Amino acid sequence: MSEQPAPAPVSVLAPATSPLPPGVAAVLKRDSSGLVAAVVQQFDTNEVLMLGWMDDEALHRTMTSGRVTFYSRSRQEYWRKGDTSGHVQWVKSVAVDCDGDALLVRVDQVGAACHTGTRTCFDGRALEVQAGPAL
Repeated sequence: MSEQPAPAPVSVLAPATSPLPPGVAAVLKRDSSGLVAAVVQQFDTNEVLMLGWMDDEALHRTMTSGRVTFYSRSRQEYWRKGDTSGHVQWVKSVAVDCDGDALLVRVDQVGAACHTGTRTCFDGRALEVQAGPAL
């Protein structure tokens, strides 16, 4: 599923009815739609699996259910990874970055993470770059 690029974070305040603990809700910098980018990583290999979007409710569900829930920008609804495909993401940990504008969700991925059926959303999609020297 192809999604539009996300607008830059604008530090939208937590909704008055945020289900998140106040300390968590206060540090998040949401975009103009109230969303935060969530990078999903395999917990034991550090493999980057995918990127999804979460609002306060999706993050709350992820933090309290043991399964990853995203908010679909294109469908404007919540979706829990694996409900239709069986490719479940079991939550191991969630961290917020230093700026509060991104999340790192470490998971145990069952099956493919990408909707195309590949292990990650980045398989076979490398761009040619001029690499810098190893230090």
